[in-house]
Amino acid sequence: MTEDAKNSLKALIWDMGGVLLRTEDKTPRMRLAERLGTTRRALEGLVFASSSADRAMRGEIPVEEHWAEVARTLNLSDEGMVDFQKEFWAGDRIDDTLVDTIRALRSQYRTALLSNAWSDIREAAGKRFRFLDAFDVVVFSAEIRLAKPDERIYRYVLKELAIEPHEAVFVDDFIENIVAAENLGIHTIHFKSQEQALRELGKWTDQAN
Repeated sequence: MTEDAKNSLKALIWDMGGVLLRTEDKTPRMRLAERLGTTRRALEGLVFASSSADRAMRGEIPVEEHWAEVARTLNLSDEGMVDFQKEFWAGDRIDDTLVDTIRALRSQYRTALLSNAWSDIREAAGKRFRFLDAFDVVVFSAEIRLAKPDERIYRYVLKELAIEPHEAVFVDDFIENIVAAENLGIHTIHFKSQEQALRELGKWTDQAN
């Protein structure tokens, strides 16, 4: 990072799942998998990496259709699916330290959330976690039918922020999303832990961590 790059910084763009919202307690999913005769990884693959999950993430189908497919695969009733979702998400936690940092930096930088997520996430995040107000711009893939690492979704959020690529730092946990952003000229932080992300962010913002 050069001093010129640092001085040109105008915006901070954050991923959600795996960065701000993480599964800190895996016990509920392990319990759920055992009860269903499968593994935690297999369950997560079904929920996050199946064809219907991908289509829901891109806004091609409503999220309810994806959950119906999960229910069919696991042979769950409507009531069983409600219980499944409740337990599946039970170990998720918002990183309040990162969110507080974002709030503190809003006086200096514009902030954006850029997330591959289903159509119900805005309501769910607003009700359960209450952190969306930390951002000037919130972009969910299903709402605009574009998903990372498609370069068009990065161009979309840059346009919403009214900035050039070199004026942003983007934080994400998936390397393919990081590489795509870098290819457009966006500065990046590859998220591996809260401490590491704050340390690298501090080099850009002079925040002591």
